[in-house]
Amino acid sequence: MLYDCRSPADRDRGVAAAIEAVKNGELVVLPTDTVYGIGADAFTPYAVKALLDAKGGQAAPPPVLIGSRHTLDGLVFSLPRSARDLVEAFWPGALTIIVEHSPSLRWDLGDTNGTVAVRMPLHPVALEVLRETGPMAVASANKVGQPAAVTAEEARDQLAYSVRAYLEAGPAADPVPSTIVDLTGEAPRLLRPGAIPMEKLRDVVPDIVIESRVA
Repeated sequence: MLYDCRSPADRDRGVAAAIEAVKNGELVVLPTDTVYGIGADAFTPYAVKALLDAKGGQAAPPPVLIGSRHTLDGLVFSLPRSARDLVEAFWPGALTIIVEHSPSLRWDLGDTNGTVAVRMPLHPVALEVLRETGPMAVASANKVGQPAAVTAEEARDQLAYSVRAYLEAGPAADPVPSTIVDLTGEAPRLLRPGAIPMEKLRDVVPDIVIESRVA
């Protein structure tokens, strides 16, 4: 089912349907401030597996999206000062951080070596859903090897009936992927250049280094 969230009534129905679907272990497609994402409850292993299957065998563990900065404290064992500074500067927004997650968390996102890639997106529809569902595993809403979807309709063309609810909010305003920074080592490392440029990151964490494979 596709809901046009540009209509207030349809938005209310769509958000409610998406929240119910996620809580039932089903998949949803929702807008973010970058491209559209396909999401599932991060703590339901079969839902995460269904997400990866829907994409056609994505090997990498999916990132986790959250609806509040405070949620981050419940996911990590300890948060480096550099992570807090970056979150304060760029969340909600197009910054994904990799941190060590709390060993007590009961989730299975794949082979993550005790880490998680987490982001708080700057999109009102996504935040409305996430604040009710809690952390969601979210990957780009497309089949592996296909272009990332910039509308929910494009995502539906690729993912079809594997998704319970599609939330349409119009074309993605800035379909540049999020910037990824690894904060699990001695110094922050830029793993993937993206929407937030290196110069802005360096203003906040001057000791950031560029991973050699992206230099």
